Amino acid sequence: MTDDTLAASAAPTGRRRSSISFSARDLLNVAIFAVIYFVIVFVIAMLGVVSPLVMLLTLPLSAIAAGVPYMLFLTRVRHTGMVTLFGLVVGLLYLMMGQPWQSTLVTVGVSILAELVLAAGGFRSKWAAIWAYTVFSAWFVGPWIPMFLDRDAYLRSAAMESMGEEYLAGFDQLVSTPAVLAMTGAAVVCGFLGALLGTALLRKHFRKAGLA
Repeated sequence: MTDDTLAASAAPTGRRRSSISFSARDLLNVAIFAVIYFVIVFVIAMLGVVSPLVMLLTLPLSAIAAGVPYMLFLTRVRHTGMVTLFGLVVGLLYLMMGQPWQSTLVTVGVSILAELVLAAGGFRSKWAAIWAYTVFSAWFVGPWIPMFLDRDAYLRSAAMESMGEEYLAGFDQLVSTPAVLAMTGAAVVCGFLGALLGTALLRKHFRKAGLA
């Protein structure tokens, strides 16, 4: 047995790999945590049916609550591609719930950026994981792209009209492009806070995963 072989056999099994090769466990982790993340954000977002103001206030808060399962997911990331696949699954779930296709593209795009942040930390940095979730939280701007492109058409859409005239009038008055951008900025800040909360609650998991 060569020295190289001995070194390879002594390497920790939890070591991250740069190759893209998904095991059944990898795919299961992606699926489970993507669904958990989706459900948490979706349930909190449903509070927005109360009023447009409640919607703008609660959407960013969902990034805090969803930060815990996302950070737990990162402790199970073993190689490149898992974070991007997570974003793709989340984006497709929201697409099936009626969000625009642009939102899916944005979600995948910020997931790739999050993956690059993790890679910069060698997939072993706690702070890289925290900033990765912060970057990922920018996906909240995605569902609003159709409104940016054509506000009148957005307000006349079947989904908006189903909310009722009173809700629609309040939405038209309150939800502007600056308001949405401010909400997205708040979501990114809440993403950072959610990542800090997740690492604090999951400190033992981070140590076991070798995220220092």
